[in-house]
Amino acid sequence: MSAPLPLRNIAIIAHVDHGKTTLVDQLFRQSGTFRDNQRVEERAMDSNDLEKERGITILAKPTSVEWNGYRINIVDTPGHADFGAEVERILSMVDGVILLVDSSEGAMPQTKFVTGKALGLGLKPIVVVNKIDRPDGRHAEVLDEVFDLFVSLDANDEQLDFPTLYASGRNGYASEDPDAREGTLTPLFEKIVEHVPAPAADVDGPFKFLVTLLDRDNFLGRILTGKVQSGTVKVNDPIRALDNDGNIVEVGRASKLLAFHGLDRVPVEEAKAGDIISIAGLTTATVSNTIADMSVTEPLHAQPIDPPTLSMRFAVNDSPMAGREGSKVTSRMIRDRLAREAESNVAIRVTESADKDSFEVAGRGELQLGVVIETMRREGFELGISRPRVLFGTDEQGKPTEPYETVVIDVDDEFSGTVVEKMAVRKGEMTDMRPSGGGKTRITFSAPSRGLIGYHGEFLSDTRGTGIMNRLFEKYGPHRGPIAGRKNGVLISNGAGEAVAYALGPLEERGVLFVGVGEPLYEGMIIGENAKPDDLEVNPMKSKQLTNFRSTGKDDAIRLTPPRVMTLEQAIAYIDDDEMVEVTPKSIRLRKALLDPNERKKASRKKNAA
Repeated sequence: MSAPLPLRNIAIIAHVDHGKTTLVDQLFRQSGTFRDNQRVEERAMDSNDLEKERGITILAKPTSVEWNGYRINIVDTPGHADFGAEVERILSMVDGVILLVDSSEGAMPQTKFVTGKALGLGLKPIVVVNKIDRPDGRHAEVLDEVFDLFVSLDANDEQLDFPTLYASGRNGYASEDPDAREGTLTPLFEKIVEHVPAPAADVDGPFKFLVTLLDRDNFLGRILTGKVQSGTVKVNDPIRALDNDGNIVEVGRASKLLAFHGLDRVPVEEAKAGDIISIAGLTTATVSNTIADMSVTEPLHAQPIDPPTLSMRFAVNDSPMAGREGSKVTSRMIRDRLAREAESNVAIRVTESADKDSFEVAGRGELQLGVVIETMRREGFELGISRPRVLFGTDEQGKPTEPYETVVIDVDDEFSGTVVEKMAVRKGEMTDMRPSGGGKTRITFSAPSRGLIGYHGEFLSDTRGTGIMNRLFEKYGPHRGPIAGRKNGVLISNGAGEAVAYALGPLEERGVLFVGVGEPLYEGMIIGENAKPDDLEVNPMKSKQLTNFRSTGKDDAIRLTPPRVMTLEQAIAYIDDDEMVEVTPKSIRLRKALLDPNERKKASRKKNAA
């Protein structure tokens, strides 16, 4: 058997959309991982359907390339704060990081989040200023921003002495010269080999392996991915799993070992300290467990996971249209699916309600929970989703605390006044405001998460779609008191049937419609937004009375404005506390939690009395 190649384990970290996945594509191509004539999708690492549609990385994925006699294991990490739990764990598997920064946007909130985690673990970054060919690039200022960021994160002298490259991931070149506009990624490969240390691995010690990622395979069952910290493991070796306190979780055998070669997982006979591999054969071991030789009693240290800050209620769909579009509608199916999700996604916490027909799902943010709901509806589930609510805490004095977020907003100068005004209403406190060039302003706020629920859609309307908002969990701070919710009431259908143009025409004058002609409706379903603050029950099924008389002009075709169609995230952000989103594989409908108008009146009287 040939001697194993010298190893380098690196992660690529960056803010959302700064080009991580595109850069990995080019590293594949230039290392010869793909044949010249092989057809490969753009952003090959984003394999999940939702990742392709949204253009973001949701799941961290390891891969491996060979270059000049070295094996380089590369982990592409998510850039979004909602998937931060994933990033923290991955960094404990690698020995170095490539920090990618956009040559125009510079250091962003998520850059700060992931870089802080990497520096805290003692990793030495290679800084790559990406998209160097952007016409609005400002690479010198961006490098200064990165240096200031490192200083503010208490980087040591070695970490501050970072190598820098200027690159275009899309065009596949990197150079030490910021003016270079062609070439290859060889300088980056050289920096990785020279700057990233080989894994500090004890090959002769007992086998120890920390589970970083968990995956499920229909044939192999649970697949646990991580880095072998010490020793060697062979196929069929007896192994056991330990939790953080050293308790034995289970005992089994390593029935299959898989290594990463390009985009594929390849079976191998053995793995040594320093290798990033996947193990199959255990049934209950999970993320942050230590998989080890039978003689090991001390678990490896695992990164603590930041607590969830937001929760939603996932209920059985009880609308009159339940079961028409989905095949998975019972509480048992929903419970099993959420249990599987919580098993592989450690940032999510699921608790069952007393009545057994709904589940409280807590996570790191609206996007993360939105991805879970979207994945479930594609699998054929029907759900009723409540408005997101933040999870409160208490301080040492017993006073209530709530989660705060750092919000960085890039906006055209003309809209900055509106944004500051709206954030003030939502109890956001401005901490910084500076021009960012090109007629744009960058404003930073510290705001309670509660006030930001549902703001993104309004923000895009206020800035005519040109504003960019980035959010990052900051701290638990003092409760800021009541925050005003949605200003407008809704139009509610007072019966069941199909929407009729004759009835919708006059309703358009009352507000904005969410439904079009011919759509099936039921009592209690929200069909539009009222222009006034109170809710209004209307009849969208009223048809024209037929008579023998004819009159000129009366029978002209009714022209309706196209209805406002909401995405899942927009719908969840829009609803109020007494409303729900009905999610099915084909539809997203808004409804009142209580469909019967008399029940709603009773509940409203109770609330007012309280």
